[in-house]
Amino acid sequence: MAFKVNDGERGDWSVLLVSGELDLVSSPVLRRRVHDVVAEGRHSLVLDLSEVLFCDSSGVGVLIASRRLIRSCQGHLRVVLPARGAVDGSHVNRVLGALGVRRLFDVYPDVMTATEEDPEEEADPLSA
Repeated sequence: MAFKVNDGERGDWSVLLVSGELDLVSSPVLRRRVHDVVAEGRHSLVLDLSEVLFCDSSGVGVLIASRRLIRSCQGHLRVVLPARGAVDGSHVNRVLGALGVRRLFDVYPDVMTATEEDPEEEADPLSA
């Protein structure tokens, strides 16, 4: 499967649907697309990784860098990873868990759920 990033919007959220293998070759493409979204002034982003079949350390690096970029803009990043049982679960979910970085991300089972709440209604994690 070829690597692709398709973009869209759902309510106040920009959505990037990522498919294929997120690796050393393809991760710069995703990095650029995230930067493009932010440069356009959109700071509420959902990364739909449900169709990512493989993710290596460079892919994880892009996800962490995307989180850092969005947070620097006081934005919101949500990640879609399929729940366990959905075709062996999500490879990305397992990789993030194994590296101990899954807790850094707000994870949702699908785009519909990820975009239900208005980003402005999100609680500030620093105020808790």
